[in-house]
Amino acid sequence: MSIIIMDALNLADKIQEQLETVYDPELRPANIVDLGLVYEIITKQGGTAKIVMTLTAPGCPVAGEIMNEVQEKVAAIDGVSEALVELTFDPPWTKDMMTEEAKLELGFL
Repeated sequence: MSIIIMDALNLADKIQEQLETVYDPELRPANIVDLGLVYEIITKQGGTAKIVMTLTAPGCPVAGEIMNEVQEKVAAIDGVSEALVELTFDPPWTKDMMTEEAKLELGFL
């Protein structure tokens, strides 16, 4: 599954680079991008960056920590004045959304 990108500020690459340093502790060593948890990266004039993402399960015990880390890392990027993280479970996450590399790292292949 590929990330939907709407990038008025031309920062999607930098944002994705930061998101690739965020991990779900239960699925290390794969990052949230390779796990397929990031659905959208949206930037708007004025410096707003919005990340639409999901979690591996609705009751994920580290949901708040992961979302806070995403928000902090995106907010730290030059050119971003406001970082928003939206959580969605539509579509629900499945292992099929993972990259081949993540499946290999986690022993799913």
